[in-house]
Amino acid sequence: MLGLPSLFFFGLAYMVPLAAFTTYGIVTEITLGHLPTAFLVTLAAMLFTALAYANMVRAYPVAGSAYTYTQQTFGPATGFIIGWALLLDYIFLPTISYIVIGLYMEIAVPSVPGWIWVLLTIAVVTGMNVLGIKLVTSMNMVLVSAQGVFVVVFLTMGYLTVSGRSAPADLIAPFYGPDFSLTALIGGAAILCLSFLGFDAISTLSEEARDPRRSIPRAIILCTVFCGLLFVLMAWVGHLVYPDWQNLNDPDSASVEVMARAGGGFLAAFFTAAYVTACFASAMAAQSSVSRILFSMGRDGTLPKRVFGAVHPKYRTPHLATLAVGAVSLLACVMSLELAAALVSFGALIAFTFVNLGVIKHYAIGLGRRRGTDLLRYVLVPGIGVALTLGLWTSLSWQSFAIGLCWVAVGFLLLLRLTRGFSRPTPTMDDHAT
Repeated sequence: MLGLPSLFFFGLAYMVPLAAFTTYGIVTEITLGHLPTAFLVTLAAMLFTALAYANMVRAYPVAGSAYTYTQQTFGPATGFIIGWALLLDYIFLPTISYIVIGLYMEIAVPSVPGWIWVLLTIAVVTGMNVLGIKLVTSMNMVLVSAQGVFVVVFLTMGYLTVSGRSAPADLIAPFYGPDFSLTALIGGAAILCLSFLGFDAISTLSEEARDPRRSIPRAIILCTVFCGLLFVLMAWVGHLVYPDWQNLNDPDSASVEVMARAGGGFLAAFFTAAYVTACFASAMAAQSSVSRILFSMGRDGTLPKRVFGAVHPKYRTPHLATLAVGAVSLLACVMSLELAAALVSFGALIAFTFVNLGVIKHYAIGLGRRRGTDLLRYVLVPGIGVALTLGLWTSLSWQSFAIGLCWVAVGFLLLLRLTRGFSRPTPTMDDHAT
């Protein structure tokens, strides 16, 4: 059974401590040079949602994440649609890691095509997830520790670079400057949700955690706050090192330019190695989480039970669901990073909104807990979470909505077929609430 340290490292591996640099150049341009402030806005929204996840885990300490919580609070049909939308997040998040690994490895080793690195990584990650979650969490601790070493080196070299300049640095400019725009800030913050995906993944391990009603909520809150503040710190140092953000050569590889200015070729090479390692760890955690959501839906009968509800007789893992995720991840060979990120953000923000709504429905309405401190915990806090996540969701690009709504439409058609036009009830899981 997994304890708090393993759950915390699982969340860190999923969120990737170096995720601050995934969309560094893109969001820096969108926010007009105010990336650290955008991270603060996203952290606020995600913290409210993390509190909602923690509350729902206490009510339903089982696998399934937002799918389970929505199903139990709003009914199986709504739960299916939210679970289907959530699959955009979970299925394509490992795909993003594979795409990035292919891009960076092709730059590091030009003689080997990126798609070969993608195929090799998918095979290794899928195999490790079939072998068991304990192996994955053990590897995560090692890989996250390696990222920690890089973070310390980057912050140290960044400090030395900034302090060694003749002119003093403007420490406030990365947070607020003449070009500050609230609209631009919110647009950038919506994209940064991608960096925070991971605290919710911890909830998918509820059935494999020791004392899940205590350990899962603690791991969720701890992981969200720790990573959020780390993202702000690294973005702040990055902007101090490279304050002339308008002169970035390529937004997609801006992080490498920052590293080169902070520590030359050594730090740029170190970053590439650490970031590829981070993506590998994230892919392992992401594939593990989505396979358990598919398992939960397969166990309920909302997806083919023989495939997605199957458990390996020896390793006790949802091996067929894991293999299915590996197969979908092959799209990393042909899919663009921009498209994958759009799919992830759309699905995640829908799920986050309904988890916040679920707290209100379950505790305030269902259990009548809306007086005194309960009013704050189960009405006001999740209500703010709903407003923040909806605000970020509506700030996504029209391409994200077009693709996301098509995906939701496919899910609705599948639900119609499953229930024969709602003439039959949607298959639901047993009552796990206590």
